[in-house]
Amino acid sequence: MTDTSKKVAFIGIGKMGLPMSVLVTRAGYAVTAFDQSAARLDEARAQSISIAASTAEAVSGKAAVITSLPDDAALRGALLGPTGLIAAMAAGSVLIETSTVSVEASTEVAAAARARGIAYLRAPVSGNASIVHTGALTCFVSGPKDAFENAKPLFAAFTRAQTYLGPAEEARYAKLSVNLMIAVSAAMMAESLALARKGGIAWQDILKVLDDSAVASPMVKYKTAPLRTRDFESTFSCKQMAKDLDLILGAGHAVGVPLQLAAQVRETYGSLVAQGDGDTDFIATVRHLERLSGLGEPKL
Repeated sequence: MTDTSKKVAFIGIGKMGLPMSVLVTRAGYAVTAFDQSAARLDEARAQSISIAASTAEAVSGKAAVITSLPDDAALRGALLGPTGLIAAMAAGSVLIETSTVSVEASTEVAAAARARGIAYLRAPVSGNASIVHTGALTCFVSGPKDAFENAKPLFAAFTRAQTYLGPAEEARYAKLSVNLMIAVSAAMMAESLALARKGGIAWQDILKVLDDSAVASPMVKYKTAPLRTRDFESTFSCKQMAKDLDLILGAGHAVGVPLQLAAQVRETYGSLVAQGDGDTDFIATVRHLERLSGLGEPKL
C-alpha cells in the first residue's frame, strides 16, 4: 500500500470505535480521529491517535474513512449535508461504515457517496465491546466489490473475518437478521431457565444442561458463562437491543416479511427499559421472566 493509502480517518470513537481505531493504528496506519465527545478524544490522544477539530479536517486527504456511530440520526448528522463528511471526502476515496443502522438511512448515504464518486462499503461489525480490542470482530460487507478487495488489508486490521454479500444493502440486512436471532435467543433462554427453575432444577444444573445439550449454540454458551455468577453488566444493553429491534421490524415491514417473534421480543425489551434496566445487558430477559414468574434470585 502507498503512504497515501495508509492515511485513515476514524469518525466515532466510542466503546466500539476507539478500540477499533487503536487496532488500525497498531497495524501501521496513520489514524486521525474525530468525535463529538471531548472525553473520548482525550482517550484517543492517550492511545497516540491524532485528533482533528472537525470531521472535515479528519477526512481531508484520507484514502479511507471508517465510521462507528450509534444510530440513524448520528449517521445522517455526521455523513450527510453540506457540512457532512461525505462532502469533505475526496473522489475515489472509500467510506467504510461499521454501524448498525437502517436500510433507509444507509441508502441515503449510498446516494450521497455515489454523487461524490466515493466507494461506500456497508460493513456492520458483529461482536461487542468486550472482545473488540482482541480483533475478534467479524463483519458483513456490501458495496463495490473492487473497493472491498482493495480494502481487505484495512479490514484485517480490526476484524478477523469479513463476508462479502453483494453490491448494495445486503450487509445491512445480514446484520439485522443476525441481531434478530440474538434477541429471540435471549428471550428463549429466559423462558427456558424460568421453566426449569419452577420445575425444581438448581441454577447451575440447568445452565450445565443447556451447555451440554443440542441447543448449545455459541450464543447460548456466550451467555451461560456470565449467568453462572448472575453478571448482568452490559456488553450490549437492553436499550440498544430495543433500538435494533425497531430497525429489524422496519426492515421487515418494508420488504413484506412478518416478524411476529421480533415484535413480541421488542415489547419485552420495552418493558425492561421502562423498568429501569435499559443500560443492563440484553440477557436481562432472564431477570424479567423471573419477575413475571414470581422467582427471586437463585442460589449460586
